[in-house]
Amino acid sequence: MQLKLVPGNSAGTVTAYYLSSQGPTHDEIDFEFLGNLSGDPYILHTNVFSQGKGNREQQFYLWFDPTADFHTYSVLWNPQRIIFSVDGTPIREFKNSESIGVPYPKNQPMRIYSSLWNADDWATRGGLVKTDWSQAPFTASYRNFNANACVWSSGSSSCSSTSPSSTSTNGGWYSQELDSTSQERMTWVQKNYMIYNYCTDTKRFPQGLPPECTATTMS
Repeated sequence: MQLKLVPGNSAGTVTAYYLSSQGPTHDEIDFEFLGNLSGDPYILHTNVFSQGKGNREQQFYLWFDPTADFHTYSVLWNPQRIIFSVDGTPIREFKNSESIGVPYPKNQPMRIYSSLWNADDWATRGGLVKTDWSQAPFTASYRNFNANACVWSSGSSSCSSTSPSSTSTNGGWYSQELDSTSQERMTWVQKNYMIYNYCTDTKRFPQGLPPECTATTMS
């Protein structure tokens, strides 16, 4: 999807674009854009829920002004990994770590949602900066949605687990992974633009970091 975010003073607002299933043990893959005062950078907030459990936040600044023009925000979700990308540059990879007991979203079909909502209890500086309603209306723009996917219909998927159909998986996304160039670009983003990573937040997890954080499978 291409998005252009709320310009000017967007403090307190969250523009969201995400995948989610239904029910109490839902899966979810989130792009959320946390607004800010004019001139301060937007925060791109990412999260992955599996079987109802999230708490896997990674946050980034962007290397451009996301309110000035449209930019492309993409999710690759296949049985092995979830990759978040911005304008074709990968910023985050969440790998399937079921082998060490970490649930992975793969059994529930998800729909795509988008929203723009008031989250001034937490969105900007932890809720210190409130929404300025004199700036309303707040407008985010979406365009050029494109999906290449397995379609869930009448209780079954258009991709069988053993041999996904070529029509649903053209482009090879079903088995796609990061090549060395993409790995380097993701490392560059994480080194220069990542501002929060749950996998390094030892205060939040005093009993030990989540298992996917210490596994060799975690990027």
